[in-house]
Amino acid sequence: MAGLVVSGTQVSYIGQDCREIPEHLGRDCGHFAKRLDLSFNLLRRGQALEWFSVVGSRRPVVEPGPFHRLVSTQLPTRSLEGLSAFRSLEELILDNNLLGDDLVLPGLPQLHTLTLNKNQISDLECLLDHLAEVTPALEYLSLLGNVACPNELVSLEKDEEDYKRYRCFVLYKLPNLKFLDARKVTRQEREEALVRGAFMKVVKPKEKSRFKKRHGNRRGTA
Repeated sequence: MAGLVVSGTQVSYIGQDCREIPEHLGRDCGHFAKRLDLSFNLLRRGQALEWFSVVGSRRPVVEPGPFHRLVSTQLPTRSLEGLSAFRSLEELILDNNLLGDDLVLPGLPQLHTLTLNKNQISDLECLLDHLAEVTPALEYLSLLGNVACPNELVSLEKDEEDYKRYRCFVLYKLPNLKFLDARKVTRQEREEALVRGAFMKVVKPKEKSRFKKRHGNRRGTA
Protein backbone atom coordinates (compact mmCIF):
# COMPACT_ATOMS: atom_id res chain seq x y z
CA MET A 1 0.00 0.00 0.00
CA ALA A 2 1.47 3.38 -1.02
CA GLY A 3 2.44 5.55 1.95
CA LEU A 4 2.31 2.71 4.46
CA VAL A 5 5.43 2.13 6.58
CA VAL A 6 5.63 -0.84 8.95
CA SER A 7 8.48 -1.49 11.38
CA GLY A 8 7.78 -4.31 13.81
CA THR A 9 4.65 -3.27 15.70
CA GLN A 10 4.90 0.36 14.54
CA VAL A 11 2.63 1.47 11.70
CA SER A 12 2.80 4.84 9.94
CA TYR A 13 0.40 6.24 7.36
CA ILE A 14 1.48 9.87 7.21
CA GLY A 15 0.56 12.67 4.81
CA GLN A 16 -1.81 10.69 2.60
CA ASP A 17 -4.66 13.24 2.67
CA CYS A 18 -7.06 10.52 3.83
CA ARG A 19 -10.37 11.67 5.30
CA GLU A 20 -11.00 8.39 7.07
CA ILE A 21 -8.86 5.44 8.10
CA PRO A 22 -8.70 3.01 5.16
CA GLU A 23 -10.45 -0.28 5.88
CA HIS A 24 -7.51 -2.31 4.59
CA LEU A 25 -5.17 -0.57 7.05
CA GLY A 26 -7.07 -2.03 9.98
CA ARG A 27 -7.51 -5.37 8.26
CA ASP A 28 -3.80 -5.76 7.49
CA CYS A 29 -2.23 -4.12 10.55
CA GLY A 30 -4.84 -3.87 13.28
CA HIS A 31 -4.09 -7.25 14.83
CA PHE A 32 -0.42 -6.50 15.59
CA ALA A 33 0.03 -2.69 15.68
CA LYS A 34 1.08 -1.18 19.01
CA ARG A 35 1.91 2.26 17.64
CA LEU A 36 -0.08 4.03 14.90
CA ASP A 37 0.91 7.36 13.34
CA LEU A 38 -1.74 9.08 11.21
CA SER A 39 -0.23 12.57 11.22
CA PHE A 40 -0.73 15.12 8.42
CA ASN A 41 -3.94 13.70 7.01
CA LEU A 42 -7.45 15.14 6.69
CA LEU A 43 -9.15 13.13 9.42
CA ARG A 44 -12.17 14.90 10.83
CA ARG A 45 -15.73 14.57 12.02
CA GLY A 46 -18.47 17.10 11.40
CA GLN A 47 -20.48 18.53 8.57
CA ALA A 48 -21.52 16.47 5.59
CA LEU A 49 -23.17 17.73 2.40
CA GLU A 50 -26.52 16.33 1.27
CA TRP A 51 -29.17 17.18 -1.31
CA PHE A 52 -32.64 18.08 0.03
CA SER A 53 -35.90 19.04 -1.61
CA VAL A 54 -36.42 22.81 -1.72
CA VAL A 55 -40.07 22.39 -0.76
CA GLY A 56 -41.96 19.74 1.14
CA SER A 57 -40.06 16.84 2.71
CA ARG A 58 -36.65 17.49 4.29
CA ARG A 59 -35.60 13.90 3.61
CA PRO A 60 -32.29 13.60 1.73
CA VAL A 61 -32.26 12.33 -1.85
CA VAL A 62 -29.64 10.28 -3.67
CA GLU A 63 -30.04 11.75 -7.17
CA PRO A 64 -30.70 15.53 -7.08
CA GLY A 65 -32.93 17.22 -9.64
CA PRO A 66 -33.84 20.83 -10.48
CA PHE A 67 -35.94 21.22 -7.32
CA HIS A 68 -33.23 20.14 -4.89
CA ARG A 69 -30.48 22.12 -3.20
CA LEU A 70 -27.22 21.23 -1.47
CA VAL A 71 -27.14 21.94 2.26
CA SER A 72 -24.66 21.31 5.06
CA THR A 73 -25.81 19.00 7.85
CA GLN A 74 -24.20 17.87 11.10
CA LEU A 75 -23.98 14.21 10.19
CA PRO A 76 -20.89 12.42 11.54
CA THR A 77 -18.38 11.13 9.03
CA ARG A 78 -16.58 7.78 9.37
CA SER A 79 -13.22 9.44 9.99
CA LEU A 80 -12.00 7.43 13.01
CA GLU A 81 -14.20 4.34 12.83
CA GLY A 82 -11.26 2.33 11.50
CA LEU A 83 -9.51 2.57 14.88
CA SER A 84 -11.85 -0.11 16.20
CA ALA A 85 -9.64 -2.67 14.40
CA PHE A 86 -6.60 -1.62 16.49
CA ARG A 87 -7.63 -3.05 19.85
CA SER A 88 -4.04 -3.58 21.12
CA LEU A 89 -2.93 -0.04 20.34
CA GLU A 90 -0.64 1.58 22.92
CA GLU A 91 0.39 4.77 21.09
CA LEU A 92 -1.74 6.86 18.74
CA ILE A 93 -0.45 9.92 16.86
CA LEU A 94 -3.14 12.12 15.27
CA ASP A 95 -1.20 15.38 14.92
CA ASN A 96 -1.95 17.88 12.14
CA ASN A 97 -5.41 16.68 11.16
CA LEU A 98 -8.80 18.44 11.22
CA LEU A 99 -10.27 16.80 14.30
CA GLY A 100 -12.68 18.93 16.33
CA ASP A 101 -14.89 18.79 19.40
CA ASP A 102 -16.99 15.93 18.03
CA LEU A 103 -13.98 13.61 17.97
CA VAL A 104 -15.00 10.07 18.94
CA LEU A 105 -12.54 7.28 19.70
CA PRO A 106 -13.45 3.64 20.17
CA GLY A 107 -12.53 1.94 23.42
CA LEU A 108 -8.74 1.58 23.51
CA PRO A 109 -8.00 -0.05 26.88
CA GLN A 110 -4.22 -0.37 26.37
CA LEU A 111 -3.57 3.09 24.95
CA HIS A 112 -1.04 4.98 27.10
CA THR A 113 0.06 7.70 24.65
CA LEU A 114 -2.15 10.03 22.61
CA THR A 115 -1.06 13.13 20.73
CA LEU A 116 -3.60 15.44 19.11
CA ASN A 117 -1.35 18.40 18.40
CA LYS A 118 -2.48 21.03 15.88
CA ASN A 119 -6.07 19.98 15.36
CA GLN A 120 -9.28 22.03 15.84
CA ILE A 121 -10.27 21.08 19.39
CA SER A 122 -11.72 23.87 21.54
CA ASP A 123 -13.97 22.14 24.11
CA LEU A 124 -11.46 20.82 26.64
CA GLU A 125 -13.90 19.35 29.14
CA CYS A 126 -15.81 17.40 26.49
CA LEU A 127 -12.58 15.86 25.21
CA LEU A 128 -11.29 14.95 28.68
CA ASP A 129 -14.56 13.33 29.72
CA HIS A 130 -14.46 11.23 26.56
CA LEU A 131 -10.83 10.20 27.07
CA ALA A 132 -11.50 9.23 30.69
CA GLU A 133 -14.14 6.82 29.39
CA VAL A 134 -12.40 5.24 26.39
CA THR A 135 -8.67 5.41 27.29
CA PRO A 136 -8.42 4.37 30.97
CA ALA A 137 -4.67 3.59 30.75
CA LEU A 138 -3.69 6.99 29.29
CA GLU A 139 -0.46 8.41 30.74
CA TYR A 140 0.80 10.80 28.04
CA LEU A 141 -1.42 13.39 26.35
CA SER A 142 -0.44 16.28 24.10
CA LEU A 143 -2.86 18.96 22.85
CA LEU A 144 -0.44 21.68 21.73
CA GLY A 145 -1.69 23.86 18.89
CA ASN A 146 -5.40 23.48 19.73
CA VAL A 147 -7.61 26.28 21.03
CA ALA A 148 -8.29 24.04 24.04
CA CYS A 149 -4.62 24.31 25.01
CA PRO A 150 -4.03 27.99 25.90
CA ASN A 151 -0.43 28.88 25.06
CA GLU A 152 1.54 30.99 22.61
CA LEU A 153 1.08 28.44 19.83
CA VAL A 154 -2.62 29.32 19.77
CA SER A 155 -2.73 32.96 20.84
CA LEU A 156 -0.25 35.63 21.90
CA GLU A 157 -2.88 36.77 24.41
CA LYS A 158 -2.36 33.61 26.47
CA ASP A 159 0.31 33.54 29.15
CA GLU A 160 1.88 31.09 31.58
CA GLU A 161 -0.95 31.54 34.09
CA ASP A 162 -3.52 30.46 31.51
CA TYR A 163 -1.44 27.40 30.75
CA LYS A 164 -1.08 26.52 34.44
CA ARG A 165 -4.85 26.67 34.90
CA TYR A 166 -5.26 24.42 31.88
CA ARG A 167 -2.80 21.86 33.24
CA CYS A 168 -4.52 21.90 36.62
CA PHE A 169 -7.91 21.19 35.05
CA VAL A 170 -6.58 18.43 32.78
CA LEU A 171 -4.90 16.68 35.72
CA TYR A 172 -8.10 16.96 37.73
CA LYS A 173 -9.98 15.19 34.94
CA LEU A 174 -7.20 12.69 34.08
CA PRO A 175 -5.29 12.11 37.35
CA ASN A 176 -3.22 9.21 35.97
CA LEU A 177 -1.34 11.34 33.44
CA LYS A 178 2.45 11.35 33.81
CA PHE A 179 3.20 13.72 30.91
CA LEU A 180 1.04 16.55 29.57
CA ASP A 181 2.13 18.23 26.35
CA ALA A 182 5.91 18.63 26.52
CA ARG A 183 6.20 18.57 30.32
CA LYS A 184 6.37 15.89 32.95
CA VAL A 185 3.62 16.11 35.58
CA THR A 186 5.07 17.11 38.95
CA ARG A 187 3.88 16.04 42.37
CA GLN A 188 3.02 19.65 43.18
CA GLU A 189 0.80 19.88 40.09
CA ARG A 190 -0.94 16.65 41.01
CA GLU A 191 -1.63 17.87 44.55
CA GLU A 192 -2.90 21.22 43.31
CA ALA A 193 -5.22 19.50 40.84
CA LEU A 194 -6.82 17.57 43.69
CA VAL A 195 -7.54 20.77 45.61
CA ARG A 196 -8.24 23.35 42.89
CA GLY A 197 -8.70 21.46 39.64
CA ALA A 198 -12.50 21.50 39.69
CA PHE A 199 -12.45 25.32 39.71
CA MET A 200 -10.07 25.72 36.78
CA LYS A 201 -12.64 25.25 34.03
CA VAL A 202 -12.60 28.12 31.55
CA VAL A 203 -15.99 29.42 30.34
CA LYS A 204 -15.97 30.27 26.65
CA PRO A 205 -16.82 33.96 26.12
CA LYS A 206 -18.53 33.27 22.80
CA GLU A 207 -21.00 30.90 24.46
CA LYS A 208 -21.81 33.53 27.10
CA SER A 209 -22.39 36.28 24.54
CA ARG A 210 -24.55 33.99 22.44
CA PHE A 211 -26.73 33.25 25.47
CA LYS A 212 -27.13 36.95 26.23
CA LYS A 213 -28.03 37.71 22.63
CA ARG A 214 -30.67 34.98 22.63
CA HIS A 215 -32.23 35.66 26.06
CA GLY A 216 -31.14 39.15 27.11
CA ASN A 217 -34.11 41.04 25.62
CA ARG A 218 -36.88 38.81 26.97
CA ARG A 219 -37.21 40.63 30.30
CA GLY A 220 -40.33 42.72 30.41
CA THR A 221 -41.96 41.17 27.34
CA ALA A 222 -45.46 39.75 27.51
